[in-house]
Amino acid sequence: MNDYPMTIAASRWKAHSQHFWLHGHKPEQLVRFDEEMGRWDVYGYPEALEILNDTATFSSDTKRLYASESVNSHKEGNLIQMDEPDHRKLRTLVSHAFTPKIVADLEPRIHELTHELLEEVSGQDEFELMAELAYPLPVIVIAELLGVPSADRHLFKKWVSVMLENTAQISLNDDEDDVEREGGNLLEKWLPMFDYIREHVGERRRKPRQDLMTELVRAEVDGRRLTDDEAVTFAVLLLVGGHVTTTMMLGSAMLCLDAHPDWAARVRDDRSMVPGVLEETMRLFSPFPSVARSTNAEVDILGQRVPKDQMVMVWSAAANRDARQFTHPDMFDPTRDPNPHLAFGRGIHFCLGAPLARLEGRIALNILLDRFPMLRIDPDNPPVFIPSLDLTGVSTLPLRTG
Repeated sequence: MNDYPMTIAASRWKAHSQHFWLHGHKPEQLVRFDEEMGRWDVYGYPEALEILNDTATFSSDTKRLYASESVNSHKEGNLIQMDEPDHRKLRTLVSHAFTPKIVADLEPRIHELTHELLEEVSGQDEFELMAELAYPLPVIVIAELLGVPSADRHLFKKWVSVMLENTAQISLNDDEDDVEREGGNLLEKWLPMFDYIREHVGERRRKPRQDLMTELVRAEVDGRRLTDDEAVTFAVLLLVGGHVTTTMMLGSAMLCLDAHPDWAARVRDDRSMVPGVLEETMRLFSPFPSVARSTNAEVDILGQRVPKDQMVMVWSAAANRDARQFTHPDMFDPTRDPNPHLAFGRGIHFCLGAPLARLEGRIALNILLDRFPMLRIDPDNPPVFIPSLDLTGVSTLPLRTG
């Protein structure tokens, strides 16, 4: 089948052309060397799963492949770039902040915030989902956990927009000066956010509070406290990663339901289907479509010999549509069970905030369906997809309420 509603819709709304899976296309090769970028691209599900689980062969530290100082800046405290045992030590510091009980205890606050935000658009014929709910809800939650003022969310949005709008790609084949310049330009745009968090880190050292930021600056790894650089990078990662996934998921879920009115009607009548909607949304529209690894040794990937110290880009979004793993992979099916998608990652780097994202998504989607008997995309004011290759989702999504 090549006429799935979401495939047609994604093409009509001009989803990123290099996100070929959104346009109903399949990779010509499941493993290929991208000469322009100087890396290996992997699109198959079993291959992706093996790479993500084999941390001995495939390192998370990809920045080591670049000599650029700007690319390697803010590397300390970056969980995404860490291997064992350092990764486990640092992750343990905050894992207790996302225990099932603590996440479950956030449910009343998430309910309250969702109703407050939607009250602002009550009675309107149309509202913009991303600006009114999908962005502010998760950013307020993670900001409150960290202890930074949620009133500053306009600043967070400005900084994160740099990531959402970034279309530049740094190739391993680029001249070192070009890499340094490109990395420096991006770093310059991010520095205000790091400086902002650094002020809060310094304040917590002077005046501790009951928040996650204080726990970061007071935590010890192997008998030593985190440095300011480590605490700042870790906090920025939590602030950004703690809300982008939920933001993208909510927008994409509404895209899926709008394109499948029969499913939307069933979900309205049977809310037990909401978690399935969110999981299938994450499979079809993985917010972070790829994850990078670097090889610690020569390795064979589906018959391709990949040398040591090579960049391997695992396109989990494409793997989530591999017909070897998923029946009718381009079909939106909220009843798909099992649904072992890779949108939250696998192995030691499985998304720390996945339970929180699922909770926020479930609550927000249920309340949206409760408050608005009808929600549909305005054909005269269509959604706008994020232009970045590194993210999948919409930046704006106007919804009609009648």
